Amino acid sequence: MIRLTNHVKLYSGSRKTAKATAAIQVGSGRIKINKVPVELIMPKAARDLILTPLILAGDLRDKVDIDVKVKGGGFMGGAEAAAIAISRALVDWGKDSELKQRITKFDKNLLVEDPRRKEPKKFGGPGARRRKQKSYR
Repeated sequence: MIRLTNHVKLYSGSRKTAKATAAIQVGSGRIKINKVPVELIMPKAARDLILTPLILAGDLRDKVDIDVKVKGGGFMGGAEAAAIAISRALVDWGKDSELKQRITKFDKNLLVEDPRRKEPKKFGGPGARRRKQKSYR
């Protein structure tokens, strides 16, 4: 079921410190990330991650325009946040339980945010958990 009205709906997604907001509306299949067409996004790994929910959506992709604004994080965190926002937008816009099952079966983290964060470094060692070795024997 495709809506024929031309109103815009907003969906959010986040990963680590990256936040993304996707605006979806009736259109001809244009997808933009921070006003840049998704086909021009570099590196290729980030582009492939963003395109994953669009490939799973099939013909629904050609009936909507999606504009995503991403803030914060690195390029992969931003790509994952954008993929989550796009997935949520497509599932809600299409009102298709089959699409939701297809996305969940492929990767459940495309619809559910991942709460993991980097553990902060502590004193006494080079990282979050590693410490200087002791040897008294």
